[in-house]
Amino acid sequence: MTTIENFKTGIKKEGSTEVINLDPKINIANKKEIRILLKNIAESNLENINKNINDAYHDDAEIRAFHPLNDLKGVSEISEILWKPLINAFPDLERRDNLILGGAFQDKIFVSTIAHLTGTFVNPWLNVPAHGKTIHLRICEAHQIKDNKIIQSHILIDTLDFIRQAGLWPFNKSLGTEGMWPGPITGDGTTFENMDNELSINSMNQALTMQRSLNIKPETDPGSTPEYVRDKLLNHPQKDFWHPKMMWYGPCGIGTARGLKGFVDHHQLPFRLTFKERDYWKIGHYIEIADGNYSMTSGWHSIECIHGSSEWLGYEATNKSLTMRVMDFYLHHEGLIRENWVPIDIAHILHQIGIDAFNLVKK
Repeated sequence: MTTIENFKTGIKKEGSTEVINLDPKINIANKKEIRILLKNIAESNLENINKNINDAYHDDAEIRAFHPLNDLKGVSEISEILWKPLINAFPDLERRDNLILGGAFQDKIFVSTIAHLTGTFVNPWLNVPAHGKTIHLRICEAHQIKDNKIIQSHILIDTLDFIRQAGLWPFNKSLGTEGMWPGPITGDGTTFENMDNELSINSMNQALTMQRSLNIKPETDPGSTPEYVRDKLLNHPQKDFWHPKMMWYGPCGIGTARGLKGFVDHHQLPFRLTFKERDYWKIGHYIEIADGNYSMTSGWHSIECIHGSSEWLGYEATNKSLTMRVMDFYLHHEGLIRENWVPIDIAHILHQIGIDAFNLVKK
């Protein structure tokens, strides 16, 4: 069996970094407070949205957001570019949380979430025409906390899933199953109050060791064929980490897969064949946190790669250099990784290969 290399996966820091050891009680308090602030923002109206954003964010806070919003700076841009257009499109918006976890990485404190913003789509948003029906916007976030307010957020809303729910689909067919992501099978995604630091450390180690195994790339072996690579992936060191009933929840455009075979067939094999040239760790993670049986990692960007073939997403190779915005949320259950929620900014990837997802649906 191929040995999994051990290496640092976090972002490289210049000089010494003060590592924060976060008290579990403070972590629990952070999660509860941020949950209230995020709910207040999502359920604002156009009259009180500025107040609710100011309650949650520092004046000079930054958001690294999904395409086409991308980078936002300061509470005014956060309000005018992100939230006011959303509230105008969905006046009865409400927030439904599936998972809330917190922790510290290097010298920063975080709260991360998976949620749905649910509302009636009554006015256009991102050039998508309104249909007057219910939409569940899948939103995944990592919020950095400083002095009890958010100083930086990373936010991915699944805009392709939004387009799908709006009754439009100008894209290639997904290999996996499309649909609303469920919460954790354990049912405690928003209610657990972990006090066990050792459990968190074990969850983080399991997630990172599995991720390091992904650096083993049979697709680059001389003379490799798709059949050869598929067999190698099914017998790859990663199999020691995945639960037999694992669920891999991918973004719209890829879809959900069950079990290692489903994961390989519906995402991993096509992805590896399309991006044989890729580097997961050129920048490194800005966040690596674990909270009891949950963990979460992300880079911005997470991957640099060359778009070398059409197997993944089905678009002809451009041989362009791409970057990807990816988050990974894990449930560690029965000693293995049971569930993996994986937001990816697919619209941003399409933009880099010359496809404007929002122009395709414009009327």
